[in-house]
Amino acid sequence: MLAFVIFAVTFVVVLIGAVIYLYPGSKRVTTIPGLDPSDPKDGNIPDIGKAGSMHDFLLDLHEDYGPIASFWWGTKLAVSIASPELFKEHQSVFDRPPDLFALFKPLIGADSIQYANGADGRKRRNLYDKAFSHDAVRYYMGIFNELVAELVTKMKTLPKDEHIPLQQYSTALVLKGIARTSFGDYFKDDKACLAFRKNYDICWHEMEHSLAHGLPEEGTDRDKAFKQARAQMLSTIEAIIKQRRDNPPPPERQLFIDILLENNFPEAQIKCDTLSYVIGGFHTSANLLAWTLYFIATHQDIQEKLHKEIESVLGDEDVESSHITQLTYLRQVLDESLRTSVLAPWAARFQDIDTMLGGHVIPKGTPVIHALGVTLQDEERWPHPEKFDPDRFSPENSKQRDKFAFQPFGFAGKRICPGYRFAYGEISVFLAVLCRAFKFNIVEGQVVEPVYGFVTAPKEEVWVTVEKR
Repeated sequence: MLAFVIFAVTFVVVLIGAVIYLYPGSKRVTTIPGLDPSDPKDGNIPDIGKAGSMHDFLLDLHEDYGPIASFWWGTKLAVSIASPELFKEHQSVFDRPPDLFALFKPLIGADSIQYANGADGRKRRNLYDKAFSHDAVRYYMGIFNELVAELVTKMKTLPKDEHIPLQQYSTALVLKGIARTSFGDYFKDDKACLAFRKNYDICWHEMEHSLAHGLPEEGTDRDKAFKQARAQMLSTIEAIIKQRRDNPPPPERQLFIDILLENNFPEAQIKCDTLSYVIGGFHTSANLLAWTLYFIATHQDIQEKLHKEIESVLGDEDVESSHITQLTYLRQVLDESLRTSVLAPWAARFQDIDTMLGGHVIPKGTPVIHALGVTLQDEERWPHPEKFDPDRFSPENSKQRDKFAFQPFGFAGKRICPGYRFAYGEISVFLAVLCRAFKFNIVEGQVVEPVYGFVTAPKEEVWVTVEKR
């Protein structure tokens, strides 16, 4: 009898110990400081919703626990890092954690490069990056100039003091830029661009909403609207694919879509990657252009300094690739816009082996978030971080800064945003031509607030007026 009692007690103690160890609230899982789960199933996901966004949640997390901190993504441990030193330790990691980006699958599909890791992911990136290289961007400059010249002509016909919707104009311009340079002449028709944008807005709103509140239930009006909008975007992509297959360009004129087609990838993959790149190619850049124009409209001294540089470098010429390196202050303005807006607040990686990071063991499979936005608002590295000051990026000031303190497009595993060269080239052309033609003024009485989603956007439309130069 005594032996049975001893066995029973021992069993219960071991069972309780195992539960304590395995349950997400256990501090034994990791030595990294951080949160216990607030919900046994959802972990700290409800806390992200309460904070308002992942970025706001990470700001609070790192303020409480330091540059490396842990929390629970559902029942899975997650780690977040927010310092140049820790970024440097993680710079070679290529693979993305599928769990953190799973909610995107209803939009971009399971075959998207977003979920391609290992050899498959590297192969696809190496192929696709050709369409966004320095040489490719140089070839696209003519299209960028053509598109922004059309917009300037249109804006010159507007009545004096017309209130211009900055986000709407920026998005339309940038969508045309990525569409024409990646998919050819299909999007020369403004109606095709507008229809795609309308469907995209429906789908993207649902993705942002889902991060904090979950996907819509099957059969609801929201679910039906999302699926219909996505189906129409895919229908457009199918039409583009057919057009390019029927009219293949010469090798020297190949675009992103042609690279997909010539490699005979499965049809589902072609559609998923096309959708992924068209969304990724204009969403970030459109908001960058909108934020930059907003910042210079609210900082007239900076706008005047920028205009003088543009006039000095360009005169009346189109913007050529050789001009880009000469427009040093314009690049400073763009970089400070990326920083101040916290345009891309976070990225993430994982490894399938146990690793060390910041002196702690990271269990295999653990998502590691790169809290890029937290670092961009670090007061120690960026005094008065809320202030818009392009001089932070002067050559002299940049030399004194750790390069990992400013990584707005990500950095790890050579998986930096594939379109970062494209974005800098495209927005440099658009900004230079627009600022040469007009002086931008903010419409008084607005309160412009950021919404920190996967990409940071103004909460409501931003209104400006323009004066002809």
